[in-house]
Amino acid sequence: MPFFVNPFHSLLSLVGFTVWLFQVFVFIDAALRPAKAYEAAGKLSKPLWLVILGVAALVGIGLGLFGLAAAIATIVYWVDVRPALREVQGRGRSSGPYGGW
Repeated sequence: MPFFVNPFHSLLSLVGFTVWLFQVFVFIDAALRPAKAYEAAGKLSKPLWLVILGVAALVGIGLGLFGLAAAIATIVYWVDVRPALREVQGRGRSSGPYGGW
Protein backbone atom coordinates (compact mmCIF):
# COMPACT_ATOMS: atom_id res chain seq x y z
CA MET A 1 0.00 0.00 0.00
CA PRO A 2 1.52 3.34 -0.98
CA PHE A 3 2.56 5.83 1.69
CA PHE A 4 -0.08 8.38 0.74
CA VAL A 5 -2.93 5.85 1.13
CA ASN A 6 -2.14 4.91 4.73
CA PRO A 7 0.55 7.21 6.17
CA PHE A 8 0.05 5.98 9.76
CA HIS A 9 0.83 2.38 8.81
CA SER A 10 3.84 3.53 6.83
CA LEU A 11 5.08 5.59 9.77
CA LEU A 12 4.77 2.61 12.13
CA SER A 13 6.62 0.44 9.63
CA LEU A 14 9.40 3.02 9.41
CA VAL A 15 9.65 3.25 13.21
CA GLY A 16 9.74 -0.53 13.52
CA PHE A 17 12.43 -0.83 10.88
CA THR A 18 14.50 1.90 12.55
CA VAL A 19 14.25 0.16 15.93
CA TRP A 20 15.30 -3.11 14.30
CA LEU A 21 18.33 -1.44 12.68
CA PHE A 22 19.30 -0.04 16.09
CA GLN A 23 18.99 -3.52 17.61
CA VAL A 24 21.27 -4.97 14.94
CA PHE A 25 23.77 -2.15 15.54
CA VAL A 26 23.72 -2.81 19.30
CA PHE A 27 24.23 -6.55 18.69
CA ILE A 28 27.28 -5.80 16.53
CA ASP A 29 28.60 -3.40 19.18
CA ALA A 30 28.24 -6.10 21.84
CA ALA A 31 29.96 -8.66 19.62
CA LEU A 32 32.96 -6.40 19.06
CA ARG A 33 33.60 -5.82 22.78
CA PRO A 34 36.10 -8.17 24.45
CA ALA A 35 34.68 -10.79 26.81
CA LYS A 36 37.01 -9.70 29.62
CA ALA A 37 35.49 -6.22 29.57
CA TYR A 38 32.11 -7.69 30.54
CA GLU A 39 33.70 -9.47 33.48
CA ALA A 40 35.68 -6.40 34.55
CA ALA A 41 32.55 -4.22 34.41
CA GLY A 42 30.64 -6.71 36.56
CA LYS A 43 27.96 -7.32 33.93
CA LEU A 44 26.49 -10.50 32.50
CA SER A 45 28.86 -12.50 30.32
CA LYS A 46 29.41 -11.65 26.67
CA PRO A 47 27.78 -14.85 25.34
CA LEU A 48 24.68 -14.21 27.43
CA TRP A 49 24.39 -10.62 26.18
CA LEU A 50 24.87 -11.83 22.61
CA VAL A 51 22.02 -14.31 23.07
CA ILE A 52 19.77 -11.65 24.63
CA LEU A 53 20.52 -9.09 21.93
CA GLY A 54 20.41 -11.65 19.12
CA VAL A 55 16.97 -12.82 20.18
CA ALA A 56 15.93 -9.18 20.59
CA ALA A 57 17.00 -8.45 17.01
CA LEU A 58 15.11 -11.50 15.75
CA VAL A 59 11.82 -10.80 17.54
CA GLY A 60 12.20 -7.04 17.68
CA ILE A 61 10.83 -6.50 14.21
CA GLY A 62 7.26 -6.40 15.46
CA LEU A 63 5.77 -3.77 17.73
CA GLY A 64 3.90 -6.23 19.95
CA LEU A 65 4.75 -7.47 23.43
CA PHE A 66 7.86 -9.31 22.28
CA GLY A 67 8.98 -6.25 20.33
CA LEU A 68 8.60 -4.13 23.46
CA ALA A 69 10.63 -6.61 25.52
CA ALA A 70 13.29 -6.67 22.80
CA ALA A 71 13.45 -2.87 22.76
CA ILE A 72 13.81 -2.77 26.55
CA ALA A 73 16.66 -5.30 26.47
CA THR A 74 18.40 -3.24 23.79
CA ILE A 75 17.97 -0.03 25.76
CA VAL A 76 19.31 -1.67 28.94
CA TYR A 77 22.45 -2.68 27.09
CA TRP A 78 22.81 0.77 25.50
CA VAL A 79 22.39 2.87 28.67
CA ASP A 80 23.85 0.53 31.32
CA VAL A 81 26.19 -2.10 29.92
CA ARG A 82 27.80 -0.21 27.04
CA PRO A 83 28.91 2.79 29.16
CA ALA A 84 30.37 0.41 31.75
CA LEU A 85 32.26 -1.47 29.06
CA ARG A 86 33.57 1.77 27.58
CA GLU A 87 34.69 2.88 31.04
CA VAL A 88 36.57 -0.39 31.61
CA GLN A 89 38.16 -0.16 28.17
CA GLY A 90 39.30 3.40 28.88
CA ARG A 91 36.90 5.00 26.41
CA GLY A 92 34.57 6.74 28.81
CA ARG A 93 33.00 10.15 28.35
CA SER A 94 36.05 12.09 29.47
CA SER A 95 38.63 10.21 27.42
CA GLY A 96 38.09 11.92 24.08
CA PRO A 97 40.91 13.59 22.19
CA TYR A 98 40.06 16.94 23.79
CA GLY A 99 39.29 15.72 27.30
CA GLY A 100 35.98 16.05 29.07
CA TRP A 101 33.42 18.64 28.20
